[in-house]
Amino acid sequence: MLYYNQGSAKTVLQENALREAVVAVLDALGPRQRVLVIPPDFTRFHSQAGIITQFVYDYYGTRLAAVLPALGTHSPMTPAQIKEMFGDMPLSLFKPHDWRNDVVTLGTVPPAYVKDITEGKLDFDWPVQVNRMLVDGGFDLILSIGQVVPHEVIGMANYNKNIFVGTGGSLAINRSHFVGAVYGMERIMGRADTPVRKLFNYGSDHFGHLLPEMVYLQTVVGRMAGGGMAVRGFFAGDDIEVFNKAAALSLDVNFEMLSNPLRKCVVYLDPSEFKSTWLGNKAVYRTRMAMADGGDLLILAPGVKEFGEDPQIDAMIRKYGYFGTDKTLAAVKAHQDLRDNLGAAAHLIHGSSDGRFNITYAPGHLTRQEIEGAGFAYAELATVMARYNPEQLQDGFNRMPDGEEIFFIRNPAIGLWAVKERFQD
Repeated sequence: MLYYNQGSAKTVLQENALREAVVAVLDALGPRQRVLVIPPDFTRFHSQAGIITQFVYDYYGTRLAAVLPALGTHSPMTPAQIKEMFGDMPLSLFKPHDWRNDVVTLGTVPPAYVKDITEGKLDFDWPVQVNRMLVDGGFDLILSIGQVVPHEVIGMANYNKNIFVGTGGSLAINRSHFVGAVYGMERIMGRADTPVRKLFNYGSDHFGHLLPEMVYLQTVVGRMAGGGMAVRGFFAGDDIEVFNKAAALSLDVNFEMLSNPLRKCVVYLDPSEFKSTWLGNKAVYRTRMAMADGGDLLILAPGVKEFGEDPQIDAMIRKYGYFGTDKTLAAVKAHQDLRDNLGAAAHLIHGSSDGRFNITYAPGHLTRQEIEGAGFAYAELATVMARYNPEQLQDGFNRMPDGEEIFFIRNPAIGLWAVKERFQD
């Protein structure tokens, strides 16, 4: 059921209008006594989930029992990040998700189904896992809040991904990410109906009844022409229709089709948002369908200080590196530690260009040896920042003083770029 449905590529929902929309949805849901909110973490700061969560807190007061950021494999939010994203809400409301230990399995997707949706490439089962708080917390309503935007693993982020990955367990996250990687990132990104989405929909359809009532509050957010971000759409509902509405709008808002492949692309990673290649490789994912064969992707990464946000994943990335699909699949076959971390293996596939274009990282806190050991080229941050100053570049095409033409992206997390031949309906 859709409780709210508003948006277009030109819509700008200001804070008051967004508050009124949220209140209208909560009014329609009727009285509740114990509510859990599941927003994204700080890596989705621009989703407006922080301000929406504050609206929910203002509405329910003490009946909002807990906030469980959908961390997935990410590091827990710091008090400073919580304050910046969620304002003056009590820190005691916020609970960390432990993806390795604090989960329960609701049921299992059978191997035959996985084999079918992956065209015979994989045939393991898939556990439908969530944080145990969702089952044992005594909630009478769960509000899942987030942004629908193109995504490298599932095609379009959010909806039940917020639950089954954001609060999921290690086996579920590892295997679902591997499904996406083996099926092919460029067949997935920007599409609402993908094998990974089918996994999650199977989980919702067959085991969703084991959870309290779940309502999804979804935003679509885009960049305004003069800079800054605008909420282009807000959708609320309890089934897949809410996701399909938001996904259709996101393609209009967040997708940029280019006439010709990019020979040189420069991507800036905001240091407050991107501190690892695990997150920063969105610069690779979101541009790969736009990059020319033999082209150059330069990533300005002043905040990047590690490869994985989880120590075990960081070690896997350092050990095996971003050396392409074939080498990664061979390593999975040969090494048990990588088989036990299929999510890391998927990330290594996603983060490589498979030799099609060149990737150069200019990190703030990793050494040349570390970057080159992981399979990337290295550039000195100060040198390239002096040449490609983000404060002096505009999003899109720029011509440098010496005549070099580059395509600049200020935030890869909010978009998807492609040339037509690599993205067909």
